[in-house]
Amino acid sequence: MTTIDVHAHVGTPDADRLLTGEAGFAAQLTADAQALGPASAAYNREQFATLGRRLTALPDRLAAMDAARVDVQAVSATPIARPWMERPLADRYIGEVNAAVVDFCHQAPDRLAPVATVSLHLPDLAVQQLRAAVVDAGAVGVQISTTAAPGVELDDPSLSEFWETAVALDVPVLIHPWGCSLAARLDVGYMFNHVGNPTETSLALSRLIFGGVLDRFPGLRIWAAHAGGWLPSYSGRADHAWHRREDARTCAHPPSWYLRRMWFDALVYTAPALRFLVDSVGEDHVTIGTDYPFDMGVDDPIDRIEAALSDDAVRAAVTSGSAHGLFGSRLTERLAARGIR
Repeated sequence: MTTIDVHAHVGTPDADRLLTGEAGFAAQLTADAQALGPASAAYNREQFATLGRRLTALPDRLAAMDAARVDVQAVSATPIARPWMERPLADRYIGEVNAAVVDFCHQAPDRLAPVATVSLHLPDLAVQQLRAAVVDAGAVGVQISTTAAPGVELDDPSLSEFWETAVALDVPVLIHPWGCSLAARLDVGYMFNHVGNPTETSLALSRLIFGGVLDRFPGLRIWAAHAGGWLPSYSGRADHAWHRREDARTCAHPPSWYLRRMWFDALVYTAPALRFLVDSVGEDHVTIGTDYPFDMGVDDPIDRIEAALSDDAVRAAVTSGSAHGLFGSRLTERLAARGIR
């Protein structure tokens, strides 16, 4: 069966040049450096100088996919939200980002599928951007961050039209963090990423559950990077609170029930962790995720899945079937048009 990686990134350097000289961009870089800590900030500056080619060069990507035994990638922009952007810049910047992702994928349409980005801090504009990306440009999903803006969580009522639009367009919403609101508390040992990212994802998914978003929009398909953070492995604590306390019963079902309403990539690094994830959420809700080309990703996803999962049907679900369930008809039709299934 066709193997499908749903978590991979592409650089958009031409669009990023629009941010040069913007005060908000400079402030964001400063805040990220403080949260990373001096050692990790310096490491990242050196690494990003070498990552540029891998983020933008098609031959390098296709070679890496072949080596990883990945047939198709769903490709999203580097996941850094820009909630400081005012409307004119946000409109132009996101337009150029999405155009760059689509153009890149069009170079290898049998191997790459575009995932859009939106300005979620401007919800009405995000709806317009989502419609344009999906209807006009053929995006198969949309990537957002773990909040819409500082202080605006994903269950905020202002985002209702965005969720409605994602359901109406039949596209999944891919939640991908960048760092953590714990900021400088994580400024040692690259905790910015390996602690911060899963913490942010766990919090975002919990807001969708306890904030009632998944109850209000039963057709909404949510995908979470990095296996959903801590949530799948520790949802029993949330269930305990839901059963014992009335104030925690803000969603219709126990929190773990919603795990099988979402999709999670298999980026957990070890075989026991992957088996636990599959047992917790079901093999049809676990997907390949390489996080290409970043160093917290993996370049041997199929090898790891085969080492962890012995059942052929379970392997097939994780490597292929689950992605079709996540992206639905848009990805299936895109592949079928090219003789791929």
